[in-house]
Amino acid sequence: MRGVKIGLIGDQDDSVTAHRAIPVALRRSAAHCGVRADIEWLPTDEIHSPARLQGFEGLWCVPASPYKSEAGALVAIHHARVMNVPLLGTCGGFQHVLLEYARHVVGWHDAGHAETHPDAKRLLLAPLACSLVEVRAPILLLAGSGIAQAYGRTQISEGYHCRYGLNPEYTAELLGGALQASAWDENGEVRAVELEGHPFFVATLFQPERAALEDHEVPLVSAFLRIVASRRPT
Repeated sequence: MRGVKIGLIGDQDDSVTAHRAIPVALRRSAAHCGVRADIEWLPTDEIHSPARLQGFEGLWCVPASPYKSEAGALVAIHHARVMNVPLLGTCGGFQHVLLEYARHVVGWHDAGHAETHPDAKRLLLAPLACSLVEVRAPILLLAGSGIAQAYGRTQISEGYHCRYGLNPEYTAELLGGALQASAWDENGEVRAVELEGHPFFVATLFQPERAALEDHEVPLVSAFLRIVASRRPT
């Protein structure tokens, strides 16, 4: 069984439910896909340049922000985006995918996260109208999107542990290009995005990995690993 090297972008903390779930989800999906997931945690304060990311065939920007280094997380996301490295982002990963894209593609250099820069001119990530801490909620997926193909349907229910999301004021302009919304809650708030033309660049505000702690395969993680494995020689 061949291995695929996956880097987990985040500051490991076993008290965080998602951090306990992610290795389980990767192992379960790897077995389902017929590969071995070789996992390494990459603390954000150790990522100063893309050199720290060399050799990783897939990256997962994990929950539990604020990160020790916002800059380190953004270096990793930027590297994955421009070098076509498969990337999955969940919760805090979703938030920082939006932040990286806003600053480096849209040109909003003043874009900020209310959790860490509440006085930023452009609060791209703002407190949710209703906090999603330890909440499970329905999600509507865009038909034909990568995430809908992964799940095999257009309506799902997933768990959250989150207080911040995309500020609706900036949705239309931010997601009017290659980065597009592919999932929404019942009120039309964006809950996942995908990058058009990239092998796999998907970020969700929800935490699908939690299902692994209930002995379920996580379809989105399996889709991520299949893409990673497909890019390697057999």
